[in-house]
Amino acid sequence: MVTGASRRIGRAIALRLGAEGARVVIHYRNSEADAKAAAAEIVRAGGEAVCIKADLTRVPEVEELIDEAGQRFGRLDILVNNAAVFSPTPVGKTDERQWDEILDTNLKAQFFAAQRAAPLLACGGRGRIINFSSLGGLQAWTTYMAYSISKAGVIMLTRCLARALAPEITVNAIAPGTISFPDDAPEIGERGIRSTPLQKTGSCEDITDAVMYLIGAGFITGQVIAADGGASIPF
Repeated sequence: MVTGASRRIGRAIALRLGAEGARVVIHYRNSEADAKAAAAEIVRAGGEAVCIKADLTRVPEVEELIDEAGQRFGRLDILVNNAAVFSPTPVGKTDERQWDEILDTNLKAQFFAAQRAAPLLACGGRGRIINFSSLGGLQAWTTYMAYSISKAGVIMLTRCLARALAPEITVNAIAPGTISFPDDAPEIGERGIRSTPLQKTGSCEDITDAVMYLIGAGFITGQVIAADGGASIPF
């Protein structure tokens, strides 16, 4: 199951998993048409996929999402906690609603999804949870303070879950840097190139390769892969 899988990185992960032979649960909140299009693409390629809607800021809906996923396919092997909210929250211009929406979606939902999924993931003895942090979880992004804090929390959540759910389940995180998409404004890519030692932005394939690596890695848990072109290297 991939949360936030209707667009961008989540969609790319869902498509890659489908291509690799997984039966994929595509979670979405509002983008139903995009979710169905992604599922249809997987099915056209010979795979299996279903779409399930849920508001991840509401714990009962998170639990229903996991339960329905298990019922649809009778098992759950991989949980990719990708869904996130990204919006400016500078210290002087952030209200409680913004704060709660970002922390609830980006951090709380990952915990409760893992909590509900753990019994299903443990059944096979090699369950995988892959949480999505961000370069913002490794650096202090003051304009996006709530986002940065939530993604730093994901890193500690990953470490705690890795200890709590071992040995049946591995839990790791990916922290993407600037990833390019066709509809991005040019200045986003230019800014990413200037701040990255490798002098380029990443691609969806870079992220899906990291996901597949962690799925196959049986002796790695509690770790964070910074797929950021070196942007997080301290000066």
